[in-house]
Amino acid sequence: MSLWLAILLLGGCALPPVSAREPGLALSVQETAQGGLGRAVRDQLPPQADLSGFYPLNDPYGAFLARAVVIQAADYSLDLQYYIWRGDSTGTLLLHLLHQAAERGVRVRLLLDDNGISGLDPLLQALDSHPLIEIRLFNPFTFRAWKPLNFLTDFSRLNRRMHNKAMLADNQVAIVGGRNIGNEYFGGEGVSLFEDLDVLAIGPIVEDTSADFDRYWASQLAYPLTQILGESELLSTERELAQLETLASSAATLDYIEDIQRSPLRRQLLESSISLVWAPARLVSDAPEKALNKSPPEALLSAQLRTALGAPRERLTMVSPYFVPTEAGVSLFRELESQGVEIRVLTNSLAANDVGLVHAGYARYREDLLSAGVELFELKPLARPKEGEESGAGIGSSTSSLHAKTFAVDGERLFVGSFNFDPRSTHLNTELGFLIDSPELAQRLEHSFDGPLKHAMWKLSLDENRELVWSDADPLAKTFNHDPHSSWLQRVGLRIIGWLPIEPLL
Repeated sequence: MSLWLAILLLGGCALPPVSAREPGLALSVQETAQGGLGRAVRDQLPPQADLSGFYPLNDPYGAFLARAVVIQAADYSLDLQYYIWRGDSTGTLLLHLLHQAAERGVRVRLLLDDNGISGLDPLLQALDSHPLIEIRLFNPFTFRAWKPLNFLTDFSRLNRRMHNKAMLADNQVAIVGGRNIGNEYFGGEGVSLFEDLDVLAIGPIVEDTSADFDRYWASQLAYPLTQILGESELLSTERELAQLETLASSAATLDYIEDIQRSPLRRQLLESSISLVWAPARLVSDAPEKALNKSPPEALLSAQLRTALGAPRERLTMVSPYFVPTEAGVSLFRELESQGVEIRVLTNSLAANDVGLVHAGYARYREDLLSAGVELFELKPLARPKEGEESGAGIGSSTSSLHAKTFAVDGERLFVGSFNFDPRSTHLNTELGFLIDSPELAQRLEHSFDGPLKHAMWKLSLDENRELVWSDADPLAKTFNHDPHSSWLQRVGLRIIGWLPIEPLL
């Protein structure tokens, strides 16, 4: 009875009116030019006005430190947009740093997808009560007690999420890539890692990213937190902020803060000595209307990528944790291979994949991909590079699951962002990324397949009976004729799921 009562209540919970929100705009580069970041960026910029500078954030803990350093260095504004924000040690420490920034006069705008903030409602309410902090929820759930119930009455809307990940400081520095906020993305407290890749950027690409943040901030699905949760009561606000301060004073958190202060990136960034790769770049992004199924096909990020890239001539090297090529993708790969294009794809193995449904959607295409000529690789769980080698392209350093979304074309251009090669990224979720015209960065990814990554992945092939074989770079290592480190029950389940008509949702 209580379930049906909840469903009836949900049916009457409509979203607030669109007209209730204010648009808001980022501060201009000119307005923030006299801050520490503004001066540091100005001293780094090359004469060529069309070049942006990029610093790859390969190491997970380094990626956390970079975000913390940028937050602490901001003098005017911080704009953050994330799909998932955990209430764990790294997530709450970054929230504490945002609160500290607001206390020193920095304007903070935080746009969060409402599907990825489990348990954070009271703390977010407390932070939002600060006059310089504004939080908005993208595509929010109306029933808060148990969010999955909302899908029963509004699945078509709630199935579309904001998957973008971006951080901007003073409109001078941006961090964009595949990482959400949480211990699993930064290696906090010894949890299993999602191995990922971000880039820190300066130059004109930052203003493009800032403009894109503004259009999401002003979109009709970005709701002020108070419209969904209401105002925080004074006692609740004081309690939540006191708990946040207590966390920031704990021994473990103090270690984090000391590392932030000692981080070489902090000094290099503020002293204009950070080693950047300079290249023309383009931001590619879905319009927020995609989450309402109102974005025309030519405006989708996937279409923008096809237009910007054209057809690969020689090589296509792809890394995607959730790789579901579909029949159309297999046909495209087959056509490219017939034209002499070498295609290599790295994705998660079954043992490393954290989403079994997606792996089932991918597994059904493995034989077809190999028959088409695609070189197919799967990341091992807990993979490590060979002794004496460094990890490459932010992948395979010490990980339980691949999460990076990147690809290189013809050794000339590199994509870094949130886009997975699956139907969900293509048709349902909104995505964001940089397309960087840098042979140095593109070839770094390509070379990692033959260097650091070689011992962190299995290569797939077909035997004389056209059965799948998983082989290791070490010729003395074991060869598998089924998904490595999996049980027969997992493999049977994988096959059964692969038969279900759920591919458009993956």
